[in-house]
Amino acid sequence: MIQVAAAIIIAYLVTFFLMPFIIKMARQSRIYDVPDERKTHTYLISSLGGIGLFAGLALSLLLTSDLKSNNAEFQYHLAAFFVIFTIGVVDDIFVLRAWKKLVGQLVTATIIIVKGHLVISSLAGFMGVYQLSPLAGYIISFFVIMLVINAFNLIDGIDGLAASLGLVSSVIFSLFFLINQNYPYAILGFALAGALLAFLVFNFHPAKIFMGDSGSMLIGLVNAILFLKFINTGSVVTDYPVKAAPLVGFGILIIPLMDVLRVFCIRLAKGKSPFSPDRNHIHHLLLNKGCSHAQATLLLLGSSLVFAGVSFIYMGININALLAVQSIMFFVGFFLVYYFGSRKKYLRVVSRRSEKAGAANSVQVFSLFHENEKSVVKEE
Repeated sequence: MIQVAAAIIIAYLVTFFLMPFIIKMARQSRIYDVPDERKTHTYLISSLGGIGLFAGLALSLLLTSDLKSNNAEFQYHLAAFFVIFTIGVVDDIFVLRAWKKLVGQLVTATIIIVKGHLVISSLAGFMGVYQLSPLAGYIISFFVIMLVINAFNLIDGIDGLAASLGLVSSVIFSLFFLINQNYPYAILGFALAGALLAFLVFNFHPAKIFMGDSGSMLIGLVNAILFLKFINTGSVVTDYPVKAAPLVGFGILIIPLMDVLRVFCIRLAKGKSPFSPDRNHIHHLLLNKGCSHAQATLLLLGSSLVFAGVSFIYMGININALLAVQSIMFFVGFFLVYYFGSRKKYLRVVSRRSEKAGAANSVQVFSLFHENEKSVVKEE
């Protein structure tokens, strides 16, 4: 328990004290996320917050985790964190093509699965499947890691959302590991939670800094590791076993996972790349219906807690029935927001305005840039 508490405190303090320096450095170096018609912010802001998250998480783990033989896989987890963080930072500064980010994610997943030996061995009866062959376990594990990383990467669209959802999921997974005395993975999740708590001080609306791809993909990777470990150990622990562990874990992560699957299907149906940017995410829908950033974030955060609670409460029913309950809840909620929101036509209006705005938008960005530069000069 002392190690757990230390992990939270160290991660929080490191991230909290680094953020102002990162914000100042980004201003002086003119490293900004420039607004456009697709993005939800209207002012220049740095997207290098992932640096603080990575520093807080990594230092906390190195100081509080035992990396000896019993937990040898953690050295590979740290190596994977470094790879995904590096890819993310390069993308935040120089903007990488989607396929290059995908290659980096595949390398990361390979480290976790091949070197860390974190492979799903059973689906606990999902779709009638129990024990998996080694090949099937590898394939499904790769899919899960890639899906969770991209889910958090793509849902990072409004102030505080990805950090809040990552905070909730990491705390829930960590509590499970803590109750069942799996302290290394409890420390991992709580360390991320501590870093995210500090980051939210600067990221909740109105945001002073964004986490960027370096932060969102790191959150996704940590949650993917916790998810895989939860699936493998959920039903075999003795203190608090979890039936239907794959679907309970899915329920904990359902907001980002269902959103990315829904958006990917929409893009593929339109003949576009699943990684092509658009405004079809659930947080965009909430903004288009009149919610503020804070309202949309809190609504999705509350929904995430409800889904996690329902998943634990009904984990004893048939695992396939649990998936049906989760899916019905998600799509009913989505239907209610989509068809009964306060501003049904707002999305189409914004779309038409953005198409006509072209040159005017570039002038606005140019103006915003110089206004921001003037404010920096005044501060100095």
